Amino acid sequence: SAARYIECRLLPIAKDILYNPEITEYTDSYDGRNREPVVFPAKLPLILILGAEGIAVGMATKTLPHNFKEVLEALKCALRGESFQLVPDFLTSGLMDASGYNDGQGGVIVRAKLDTSDEKRIVIRELPYGTNTQDLISNIEAAAKKGKIKIAGISDFTTGEVEIEIKLPRGVYTKEVVDALYAFTNCQMTHQVNLLVIKDALPTQMTVTQVINHHAVKLVEVLKKELELEERKLLDRLHARTLERIFIEERIYKKIEEEKTKEGVDQSVRLGFAPFKKELIRPVSDEDIERLLQIPIRRISLYDINKNRQEVEEINKRLKEVRHHLENLTAYALSFIDGLLKKTAGLFPRMTKIQNFKKIDVKDVVLRDKKLRYDKATGYLGYGISSGDIKGEVSELDKVLVMKKDGTYKVFKAPEKLFVGKSVIWVGSAEKDDLAKVTFTLLCKAKDTGYILIKRFQIEGYIMDKEYELLPENTTFLKMTTRENMVIRLEYKQKSLMRMMEETFPIKNYLVKGSKAQGVRLTTKETLAAKFVTEGSLEEEPEEEE
Repeated sequence: SAARYIECRLLPIAKDILYNPEITEYTDSYDGRNREPVVFPAKLPLILILGAEGIAVGMATKTLPHNFKEVLEALKCALRGESFQLVPDFLTSGLMDASGYNDGQGGVIVRAKLDTSDEKRIVIRELPYGTNTQDLISNIEAAAKKGKIKIAGISDFTTGEVEIEIKLPRGVYTKEVVDALYAFTNCQMTHQVNLLVIKDALPTQMTVTQVINHHAVKLVEVLKKELELEERKLLDRLHARTLERIFIEERIYKKIEEEKTKEGVDQSVRLGFAPFKKELIRPVSDEDIERLLQIPIRRISLYDINKNRQEVEEINKRLKEVRHHLENLTAYALSFIDGLLKKTAGLFPRMTKIQNFKKIDVKDVVLRDKKLRYDKATGYLGYGISSGDIKGEVSELDKVLVMKKDGTYKVFKAPEKLFVGKSVIWVGSAEKDDLAKVTFTLLCKAKDTGYILIKRFQIEGYIMDKEYELLPENTTFLKMTTRENMVIRLEYKQKSLMRMMEETFPIKNYLVKGSKAQGVRLTTKETLAAKFVTEGSLEEEPEEEE
C-alpha cells in the first residue's frame, strides 16, 4: 500500500500503549526505502477501543468502539480473575440500548437525543452512531416525502455542537412525531456486531470477554519483554560503570603505554582486569575494551569516584525494582493500567447514555392517511383509486381482510389498486386487535334439506394471501352481518294447520365459535325468506354489508 494508506499520526499516549522499537519486529516498507512494524506490541485491545469495520474475501468484521476507561477497568478485572461487562460507547454521543449486545455476539440499538420540550418543534442534540448531520437531514426529508412523517421544515444550526431543528405543521405535535422519527428515519439505527479478528494468523470469531482476556495475557507478555529489556540495559550500564571505575582507579590505562600494537594494547587491558574478575558483571569483551580506550584523558583526570558510586547505587536500585516487577508481573500490569487511568483522568468520559428502549411497533406510528376505496361497479379495491365507497384510512403496512358472497375470505397488504371482484360483502382491517373486536354472523342454506343455518364466528388467525372457505359443506350463502343488536326473521311457507308464519331468533342467543365451525340449524320448517332486522324494530339489514 502507498504510505497514505498505512501511515497515521499517533497521540502522545500512543507511545505508552504501542511504541517500543526495541521489542517490535520490523520489515521493509512497500517500496523498500523504509522499515515498518509487522505489528505493534499493543498493550491494550485497540480493536475494542477504536472499533473496526471492513470486508475481505469470504469474511467481514464489524466491531463497535468502546470507552477507553471502561476497557482499562475490564482489563484490570481480567487480570484479577473477576467478571466484567463491557458495552460500546460512541463519540457521537446519543442513546443506546445494549440489552441485545450479548458480549459482542449480538447488536445494539442507537438513537439520536431529541429535545422535545417544545410541542411544535423537535431539536436533535446528539447523533446516533453511524450517521452525520447531512445524511440524517437527507434521511428525514426522504421519509417526509414518502408520507411516513409529517414535518413543516428542517434546518441545520450545527456549529460546535449538533443542533438540527425540525418544525412541525399545523395540527401536528411533538409527541405524535417522535416515535415515527425513530421508526422511519436514522434517528434510530441498529448495529449488528461481527467481532471477527485475526488471531494467530487466522480469522477468529471472538467475544468481547475473550478479547479482553487475550489482551490481559498480552499486556503481561509485553510488559515482561520491556522489563527484561530494561534489565539488560541496566546491567549493561552497571557493567560499563564498573569497568570505567576499575580502569581508572586501578590505572589499567597506564599499562598500555609501552605497547606498540593493537593486539598488545587489548591484551594488556584484558590482563589488567584479571584480578577484578569477581567484581565484573560479565567477561570483558572487545567492544568493552574499544569503548574504554576511547575515554579522553580529560575525563580520566576529572574522574569522580563518588559520582560513579551514586550512579551505580541508582542502577542497582532500579535493577532491584525491575526484578521485583518481573517476579510480580500481574501486580505490575495492574499498576501500569492505574498509571494510564491517572494520566488520562477526565479525558475519556462515557459519551453514549445507556437506556432500555421501549419497542416501537411501526404499525402504531405509521401515518394512516390513505383512503381505502372499493368500487363495486369495477370490482377494484385500493387507496390508489378515486371512485367507489371509502372503507377506511390505511397505510402501506396495513393488512386488509376481504370477504365475498361465495363464502370465501382472504387477507393481504392494503393494495394501491387490486381487482377483487364485484361480490365483496365486507372489507376491514385484518390487524389482530381489530379483528378481535369483530364478530361475524352468517346465514346459509343447506342445499339438500333447505334448512337455514346460523354461524357466528371470529377470525383468529390466517396466512397472508391464502383463500379460506367460510360456508359449511353443501350450503349456499344467504346473508352476513357484523352488527350485534340484530335478530333473524324467518318467513315460512304456508302449510295446512300452520299458525306461525314467521319467527325471530336473537343472534346473541348463539355461541361465537371459530371460523371453521359448521353452524347451527334454526328450524326444520320450509322457509321462504331469511332477513336480519334490528332488534326491537322492523328495520331490515341491507342485503349485503360491505
